[in-house]
Amino acid sequence: MKRFALALLLTALVANVVAAQDAKPVQLALFDPAQIFKRDVDIAGLRLDLIYGRNADVTGFELGIVNHTTGMLKAVSFGAVSYVEGDFSGWQDSFVNIVKGEGTGLQMAVYNRSEKYSGLQLGFVNVTENLHGLQIGLLNIANNPEKKFKILPIVNWAF
Repeated sequence: MKRFALALLLTALVANVVAAQDAKPVQLALFDPAQIFKRDVDIAGLRLDLIYGRNADVTGFELGIVNHTTGMLKAVSFGAVSYVEGDFSGWQDSFVNIVKGEGTGLQMAVYNRSEKYSGLQLGFVNVTENLHGLQIGLLNIANNPEKKFKILPIVNWAF
């Protein structure tokens, strides 16, 4: 089962990398602007942010202390902070995950925040304006207009 999941993940990443042909395959950042490619460049492949990295769209895998995406993030993302100004799809695993647009997939952190979220938010505090999925944490906030209980401890859901 683990091999199947890994093969599925790698297939999805390769497909995303092929789709983003104008993007650069690797980014290494000490801090913005001390990075290989400028902040307005798309990355499709691997992004390593040693302290703070910033790029437009990122597809693939990112690892760093502070990962900042000004466009769309379609990736597996690990770090202390993952900040996405656009939409996100994939898996974010950080201490703090913030998505200004729509999020889809899995967010795992002490604090997860997304404007609209479809999937699973797993953390101490989970916040979204519109939830289609599940929140598990100490404090879960989903401001869906049709929800009777917008703030719930332990588990919150909307389908």
